[in-house]
Amino acid sequence: MNTNSQVTKSIIVNGDVDHLYTTWADFSNHPQFMENITSVTKAGDDTNRWVMEGPLNKKFEWITKTTTKEPNKRIGWKTIEGDLKKSGQVTFTGLPKGQAEITVTSQTIPPEDLVDKAALQFFADEEAQLEKDLRNFKALIEGRSA
Repeated sequence: MNTNSQVTKSIIVNGDVDHLYTTWADFSNHPQFMENITSVTKAGDDTNRWVMEGPLNKKFEWITKTTTKEPNKRIGWKTIEGDLKKSGQVTFTGLPKGQAEITVTSQTIPPEDLVDKAALQFFADEEAQLEKDLRNFKALIEGRSA
């Protein structure tokens, strides 16, 4: 069974767009706010190796290529190899009073051979996970616990 999910979530963060963009664009920061991501390391020009801990201590690895970089506006990505097929983008919109809106659209296609119910549920809950990761990013930027 294969679950193809696309989700979009937004959050308003206290901080200037430049700082938010720079923090997000440094993918090595992502394990600080993405609960299931254990590491992100540079794999080459505009490519990064992601490691995620899934259910039952199953490890998933994939490499993404940054497809779009519009400073202080948008970052896009897609998987070029690995266990998961992922693609998406994050946009940054400046708001009054030193705030910004971050909107993430993400699509994940889990591995074809995924049959374990816990693993299927894990990927089915991507919307809730993205919402939690955005709250964690907000807390990281604003310097407080989520």
